Amino acid sequence: MIEITSTPIILIAILGTIGMILPVISVVRKEKGSNSFYAAIAFGALVVSIGYVGYEIFTNQLPPAAVFSGDVLANDSFSGLFAIAMLIVAILTTAGSFNFMRNQAHSPVYYSLILLSTIGMVLVAYSTDLVMLFVAWELMSIPTYVLAGFMKKNPSSNEAALKYFLFGAVSSAIIIYGISIVYGLTGSTNIGDVMTGLANLDPSMMPLALLAVGMFIAGFGFKMGLVPFHMWLPDTYEGAPPTITALLAAGTKKAGFAAALRVIIMGTIALNIDWTLALGVIAVMTMTVGNIAAIMQKNISRMLAYSSIGHAGYILIGLAVAPFTSLGIQGSLFHVLNHSVMKGAAFIAIAGIVTTIGITNIEKLKGLGRKMPITSLGLVISLLALAGVPPTAGFWSKLLLFGSALEPGLPAWAGWLAIAGVLNSALSLAYYGWIIRKMYFEGETEKRIKEPKAIIGVMIFSIIFLVGIGVYPDPVIEFAKNAVPVLGTTFTPST
Repeated sequence: MIEITSTPIILIAILGTIGMILPVISVVRKEKGSNSFYAAIAFGALVVSIGYVGYEIFTNQLPPAAVFSGDVLANDSFSGLFAIAMLIVAILTTAGSFNFMRNQAHSPVYYSLILLSTIGMVLVAYSTDLVMLFVAWELMSIPTYVLAGFMKKNPSSNEAALKYFLFGAVSSAIIIYGISIVYGLTGSTNIGDVMTGLANLDPSMMPLALLAVGMFIAGFGFKMGLVPFHMWLPDTYEGAPPTITALLAAGTKKAGFAAALRVIIMGTIALNIDWTLALGVIAVMTMTVGNIAAIMQKNISRMLAYSSIGHAGYILIGLAVAPFTSLGIQGSLFHVLNHSVMKGAAFIAIAGIVTTIGITNIEKLKGLGRKMPITSLGLVISLLALAGVPPTAGFWSKLLLFGSALEPGLPAWAGWLAIAGVLNSALSLAYYGWIIRKMYFEGETEKRIKEPKAIIGVMIFSIIFLVGIGVYPDPVIEFAKNAVPVLGTTFTPST
């Protein structure tokens, strides 16, 4: 068994300590206007955390992915990849909030909630026990319910928080019910022991096992934004503060996929049930509904919300073909990391636009390329990466995903996943191109205005990341390859 290693404990210590003391510091200092002080502390805690995880990864101290065994928390390449992705999102969100929160009240609480939610996101990736997974899931979710409604004088923000909370509560109830069924069937909540128990289950208990797996798909599908569990997402993304939307779209969605990879796919393999076609159908439905709905939106936040749904469908392609080829999971993991930066940077750019000129309607983005050139460039690169245009990181992760569906030996329907992915990517260029056209080819009289420095920093980082990996993707592809769980594990009866 893999014992609890120091990494998740150290991350809890760093982020949890700073998250808990920020409100205390604000009470002791009795200062109302020093919001940047608290932002800097939160930013520093996140940088230290990602630095530690990065040190372990790049010094080759992480073992291969070990999904089937472990004791509550395990530190492996799989969890390391998701930890890096979600810490990047938290850093982008905190940096993007510097200017957004400058004139807002209760900023210590705001940054504290971001740190606490980040702990939950990271622990979801490290969890190898269902109870720990659920505790981490709630630690991630509860702070984001508050953050979604943080602008409490804004009715849209209140509506976003309420919808998010209601759907989140239902999904949590579904997940805990699925866990209770699994525990009743196997007598354990450790994922490795559960997989062994399910693989040796009495045939008469198979309907209950299938019900439990179905509940996991529904519960985690809510956070991933899969069709038909996506209803809450556009309204929540539109009403929540744009910086928090970045955290939701680029962070918590990835935690949903981390949980899905640890539980859902492993459960289907242990039960020896071919759910791959069903996952493939959900993938096609999700990407198609997301992209078609995005074309009809006038609000850029809603458009990117539906775009996020579409990308959940792309990532699900890798899960659908996972039992046949490891390339599918590799592509999914690569796209998870890329999407964290692509979508995070896009929503942080929107936060900068809202903070500076207060607009979110696409028609009013005319001439933005002249008004805010660096923010606009960062947004454009993010949109092109989301569409999978070379030379950006999004091109390579989509190539791996779609290519995995064309591997030899796959069922005939798998090729249609690749076709659907390519067609939907082409369709997404319609609304991404619409935004780019408004910013650069309309409104020729606009003059440049001052852009927030923190937003400029986020945009520069995202441009370097997305173009840099697009030009030289090999190290990240290899990193994703090392993080692929071994899905061919054979389960034997316990002695």
